[in-house]
Amino acid sequence: MNIYAVAAVWMGMALAASLISIQLGVSVALVEIVVAAVLGNVPHVGQGIQQTEFTTFLASLGSVLLTFLAGAEIDPVSLRRHWRASLAIGFVSFLLPLGGAFAVCLTLLHWDLHAAAIGGVALSTTSVAVVYAVMVETGLNRQDIGKLILAACFVTDLGTVLALGLLFASYGLLLLLFIGVTAVVLPLLPRASRLVIRHFGHRVSEPEIKFLLLVLLGLGALATAAGSEAVLPAYIAGLVVAGIFMHDRVLVDRMRSIAFALLTPFFFLRAGLLISAPALVSGAGVIGLLFGVKMLAKGIGVWPTAAAFHVPRRERNYTTLLMATGLTFGSISALYGLTHNLISQAQYSELVSVVILSAFVPTLIAQRLFQPEVIDVEEEDALGAEDAGVVHRRSGGTARRVADA
Repeated sequence: MNIYAVAAVWMGMALAASLISIQLGVSVALVEIVVAAVLGNVPHVGQGIQQTEFTTFLASLGSVLLTFLAGAEIDPVSLRRHWRASLAIGFVSFLLPLGGAFAVCLTLLHWDLHAAAIGGVALSTTSVAVVYAVMVETGLNRQDIGKLILAACFVTDLGTVLALGLLFASYGLLLLLFIGVTAVVLPLLPRASRLVIRHFGHRVSEPEIKFLLLVLLGLGALATAAGSEAVLPAYIAGLVVAGIFMHDRVLVDRMRSIAFALLTPFFFLRAGLLISAPALVSGAGVIGLLFGVKMLAKGIGVWPTAAAFHVPRRERNYTTLLMATGLTFGSISALYGLTHNLISQAQYSELVSVVILSAFVPTLIAQRLFQPEVIDVEEEDALGAEDAGVVHRRSGGTARRVADA
């Protein structure tokens, strides 16, 4: 096996997806999933796309770094300002799909208790990876509505992590060690990061990035040894250093370049390659039912909750659709169930198909029909207050602050 040939094929898919996304104006993450799914199911072509330990590791590292960056993009000031809205939206976005999917899997599909629990957890998630990628590409990560969505995603996926841990964790010394080390390291991380940046930062060798990668990989190693997942501490680590990232955009841009240019394409492409056309056909009914349950539960929970916090209608629709996405933690939950013999291969394929569909369908609708228009700060300053007000009104009120009751 020629690892350079394998890498070239994967990077070729990533480049094609990037060019297509630019032409269509759709998130590159979604296009990478679709490109890999299509090519992976074409006879003879799919056989040439090899998944190796090398590609699997890069995909895993990509998910860790992307999850870390998503946490780091959450503005602590905005989170404190909108903590009620973020907590409420994130909580219902987790709880209603969890209960709805669990009930359907248990009663209508006749899955056993553990399999139904895995189904509920896998479909309760919101995709931090997809939402963060969309926020960055659209520039909404700098707007209040984008910060609110990212904060709500954090609450939803924190609920998923806690549910998976409480329901299926293997309680032992390694888990206690992982929890103890994480509890010590994370509170010290902001101060340690500032010291590294102050004394060694912004050099050609990028010691501050290496330091953060060391922490992420170290915590990931402990999480894996404890039977958990490396992405779980990464999100919280990103959140605790978010204040540093808010004032050091050079660091953010450099880490983002590493992630989006090299690592995250492997993650999204691998997610697409997991889609099996025969499984989609044979399990179409189950996939359609579970997909409908997730979308309905997310809509019933998120839309009225966002309305209660005075989120404008267009942004409310956009928020509801993005909160209905799933990918990273949904795939992790399903894979956890498969590797621990809690679900069958067929159930795993159905769950992963629903998860990946939820990464694509609601995001595409949100971007095409409800994407808020973003006013660049420099453009707004150039327009002046009066002209900027006209543009804001044309954009459907996107720039209005989200009121927090």
